[in-house]
Amino acid sequence: MTGTVSLVGSGPGDPELLTVKAKRLLDDADVVLHDKLPGPEILDMIPEEKREDVGKRAGGEWTPQEYTNRRMVELAEEGKDVVRLKGGDPTVFGRGGEELVHLAENGIPVEVVPGITSAVAGPAVAGIPVTHRDHASSVSFVTGHEDPTKEESAVDWDALAATGGTIVVLMGVGKLPDYTAALREAGMDPDTPVALVERATWPGQQVATGTLDTIVDVRDEAGIEPPAITVIGEVAGQRDRVIEFLRTDYGEASDESRADGGDDDA
Repeated sequence: MTGTVSLVGSGPGDPELLTVKAKRLLDDADVVLHDKLPGPEILDMIPEEKREDVGKRAGGEWTPQEYTNRRMVELAEEGKDVVRLKGGDPTVFGRGGEELVHLAENGIPVEVVPGITSAVAGPAVAGIPVTHRDHASSVSFVTGHEDPTKEESAVDWDALAATGGTIVVLMGVGKLPDYTAALREAGMDPDTPVALVERATWPGQQVATGTLDTIVDVRDEAGIEPPAITVIGEVAGQRDRVIEFLRTDYGEASDESRADGGDDDA
């Protein structure tokens, strides 16, 4: 009999933020195909003998999507129940849509198990609501890492700058100078608050804050590295109002740099 494939979102990384269904499927799966984004604590919950890493590895090696697609089909045709484990939600910049279609076209029973997207959870645990009645009535989710085969970007930064809402960029640490410059050129105020949340809900979570004009220097001074989320908009300034009383279980480091060059705020 053909097995099944479950496209499972693991949330931002904290095992306690896994859904009950995600945990059950991980326990019952014959094979778990995962990348690095689920986070070390979640991956450690899965017996090594049933884990297969299909993400990026040391030395810059990475697994082609074509291999992952083929491997899911092969395992299901062997009668195995497979979990394709992704960080956040599988359909938010996680290639879940591509994999869903591929499995369906190959006659493989498939289900999608939503997860808490890091685009919302990352800012939230850092004290930043992506919407706020006083500051933002809309939020736009943008990838900072588009398909490299595209001839030009599909992101309209001019239109995003004009919305007046929150912009959340996933996988955008490396391209930070490019899109912050694009937003300034589109007329966004250089003093617009910006926050970077690195490894949200992982051990060692770090947050750094600045403005559209200073955030690249902030990134470099703080040593912010992927995976990290960029939050652009007035809501990013809300962190300063709650940081003194914000509780976290994630070993969060202090904000290393501030737009005003002041002391650490946590």
